Amino acid sequence: MNKAITEGLALMPPAFDEGLGLWSSENGTAGSATYSGATNAALVPADQDFGSCLELVKTQATQKLRYMGHTPILPGCYLRISTRVKVISGNLPAVRVAGYAMSGSSHVSGLVEVGPSTAIGGYGDIVTVSAIVGTGKRGGVDMVWGTVPDYGFFGIDLTGQTGGTVRVENIVIEDITEAFLRDMMDWVDVRDYGAMGDGVTNDRTAFVAADAAAAGRSILVPEGVYYIGSSLSLTAPMRFVGTLKMPVAARLALLSNYDFPTYAEAFGDEVTGFQKALQALFGFTDHNTLDLCGRRVDLDRPIDVADVTPDLSSFSNRRVLRNGQINVVDSTAWDTVTVTSQASYSTSASTTLSSVANIANIPVGARVTGSGVGREVYVRAVNVAGGSLTLSQPLFGGSGTRTYTFTRDRYILDFSGVGKLDRFNIDDVEFLCNGIASGIMLPVTGEMNHIRDCYINRPKARGITSIGRGCQDLLVDRCQFLSNEGALAATDRTTIAMNVNANDTKIRESRFVRFRHTLVMNGTGHLIVGNHWFQGDDFDSSPLLPGLIFCQANVQSAVTGNYIDGNTVEWTNEYDPTPDLGTEYSFGGLTITGNTFVCIRAASWFRWLSVRPYGAGHYIQGLSVTGNVFRTVDCTIDRIEGVDTAYAGLDKQRMRNVVFASNTFNGVSQMTVNPVMLQVDQATAQTVWTVSPGDWLPFGGWARNVQGLVAENVISNSAGSRVSTMPYVTVEQGSAKQNVTLNWPEAAKGRVHVTVRMDNPN
Repeated sequence: MNKAITEGLALMPPAFDEGLGLWSSENGTAGSATYSGATNAALVPADQDFGSCLELVKTQATQKLRYMGHTPILPGCYLRISTRVKVISGNLPAVRVAGYAMSGSSHVSGLVEVGPSTAIGGYGDIVTVSAIVGTGKRGGVDMVWGTVPDYGFFGIDLTGQTGGTVRVENIVIEDITEAFLRDMMDWVDVRDYGAMGDGVTNDRTAFVAADAAAAGRSILVPEGVYYIGSSLSLTAPMRFVGTLKMPVAARLALLSNYDFPTYAEAFGDEVTGFQKALQALFGFTDHNTLDLCGRRVDLDRPIDVADVTPDLSSFSNRRVLRNGQINVVDSTAWDTVTVTSQASYSTSASTTLSSVANIANIPVGARVTGSGVGREVYVRAVNVAGGSLTLSQPLFGGSGTRTYTFTRDRYILDFSGVGKLDRFNIDDVEFLCNGIASGIMLPVTGEMNHIRDCYINRPKARGITSIGRGCQDLLVDRCQFLSNEGALAATDRTTIAMNVNANDTKIRESRFVRFRHTLVMNGTGHLIVGNHWFQGDDFDSSPLLPGLIFCQANVQSAVTGNYIDGNTVEWTNEYDPTPDLGTEYSFGGLTITGNTFVCIRAASWFRWLSVRPYGAGHYIQGLSVTGNVFRTVDCTIDRIEGVDTAYAGLDKQRMRNVVFASNTFNGVSQMTVNPVMLQVDQATAQTVWTVSPGDWLPFGGWARNVQGLVAENVISNSAGSRVSTMPYVTVEQGSAKQNVTLNWPEAAKGRVHVTVRMDNPN
C-alpha cells in the first residue's frame, strides 16, 4: 500500500532551490521564521555529491530545519523521512530527523518527535539520516504518534557545537507502509489505530477506530496483551494473535464471528473465553446462539453465570448454547460445601426457615436434608440480616426447631444467582462431569427453557437441578443422563438425574441410566413421554428404589410410552406442610399408559407402582393405568402396585375413578384389574354366594361396587328347576371388606360373571 500511488497523496517536500521560504528554522508552524534571506543559509546549485542543495552554518545549539507543508498522518500509513548531509568546515555536529506533531492548530505534546541521532565523523563524509513516523507501535517505527495528530512538520536537527558549515541534500518523505503490511491486505491492524498492547493502556478507542475503518475487511490483533476498559462491540471479523484483557463486567460482542473458538483465542484461555462468550450471549445484541463449533471446553471451575454477567438479573429473549463438549478438570473449585445448622420451621410460613444459625455460610442452591424434609428441597434465597432462608418446597415434618444439613454441590452451569431466565436452549452439548461436578442448576425463576440432544455424563451429585420455579414449562428432549454410580447397588447410590418444582414440563425421548432416583417431580401438567430409565443393579433380589417420584398428590400428569426398568413409580405428598388431608385435592390426575415395565432378578415384594401418603385421610380420586406391559426377568413378583404405609395408609372407602385395564402381565403372580370381572361357579345350591375379588383389586381396595352381573346358562335350584329371580348384592363384606355376596331368593347353583370395582366410577 502506498498512499502517494493509491490516493495521489502529495508527501514529497519541494527542492530547496524552489525557495527557502517553505523551510522554517523553528517548528514549521505558520508564522515561524524561515531561511529565506537568512545570513546562515544559502543555496548551492551544483554540489559534486548532492547537486542542488542547502548550505547551513550552525548558529544554535539545536539548529532546526522544518518543511512548513502539512504532511498528513493517517492510520495504517507509515512515512520515512530521510536525507544526506556532510560537513564542509568548522565543528562537526550530529544530525537527526525531527518532526512537530499537530492536531488542527494545536501541538500534540507527549510524543517522541525526533529520530536516532547520527554523528558526522569528518569533513566530506556523507551521512544518511532517516526515521519512520506512524500511528502504530511497530518494530522499526521511531516516532509512534498514534491517531491524535492529523499532520506534522518534518525535517532535521543539527545538534552539538555551533560553527560548523553543513550541506543538506533535498529532504525526502515517502510512504513505506509496504515495509510493514502486505501489498494486498484484507485486514486492518489495531496497532495502526493507536493500540499499544502493553496490558495497561486502554486500547478500546483504537479497536473502535479499527472497526470503523475495516469496511468489510477483518481486524488483526497482533501479538501483545490489549486492555479493553469497558464493553466493546466489534462488527468486523476478528483475527487474534495477541490476547485481550477486560474487567469482569465489560462485555465483548464479536458480531461477525460470535463463537467459542474466537473467544478462546481472544482471551488466550478457554475458561475465560467461554465465560466472556456466555456473557455476551446474554446481552441485547444481534446474535442469539453461542456455537462451540464442535470444540471441547476444559473447565477447572464452575461457570457461575451471575458472577460472569454481574448485570444480569432477568433475561427473556431466546438464547442458545450449542454444538460442543464441556469437560470438567479436577480442582478444589468443585469441592462440595456442607453446613450443619439449627433452624426453626413453622407450617404457617411453609417455605421459610427462621433463626438459622451460621446462616452466612449457607449458600443459595444448597440442598436441605434432615428430619421432616422431603427429597430435593433447596435454598432459593438467603436473608443473612434477617437470619432466614427461603426454601424451594415446604417441609412435611411440622413446626419445630431442628438441625438441618445444607449441601452445596458445584455445577458446570450454575444459574442460581440469576433471578429470571426464559427461553434458554442448550442444544447438542455433551457435559462430561467425570464424577467431579454436577450438570446444570436452573435459575430461581424461568419459563420455556429447553435442553435437547444433550448428554450429561457421570454427574457427581445431580444432573439438572431446580431450586425454584426456573423449571416452569421446562423441555428435556432426546437427552442421555449417565450415572457415575452404575456399579453400585441401587440403595448405595446418591445421585439424582433431575428434579422439577413447577408445572407443565415435557420430558421426552430421553435415556437415564442407574441413578438413585431419575425424576423427582412436583407440580402439575407434566408429560413424560417415550423415555427409557433403568435403575437396576447387578445384585440378585437387591431392593429397587423409586425412579419417577411425584411429590404432589394431585398431579394432572401423563406417563406415556416409556421403558421403566428396575424401579418404582412412587406417588407422594411429601411437599405438603400439613400432609394430613384437608380441603385440598387428594391423590389424583395421573395417567400411566402404554409403558413397558421391566425388572430383573427382583425380590418378590417389589412393586412398580407405589402410593406413599405422608399424612392420614388420603385416597385416590383419579388414576388410569392402561395398556402397559409388566414383565419380569429371572424372577416372579407378587403384584405390580402397593401402598407404602410408612407414614399413613389410604382411605379405601373414598376411592374414586381408578382404572387398571388392558395391561399385560408376565412373571406377576397376581394381576391387578379394576373394574374386575370374575367368573363365579357355585356347584351346590346356596342362598348366599361369596365373591372374592380382593386380590385383583389395586392397593388392597375394598369391594365397593358391583358394576354388572350376568348369568351364564341356567341358574337352577337344588331340584334342578330354573331360578328366574336375580340376586341382590352386598358389598364390602368380610373382615377386609374385599368380598361381595350374591343373595338369592332361594338356594341356587350355576355360573355368573360379576364385575366388581374398588372405587366409585365418578
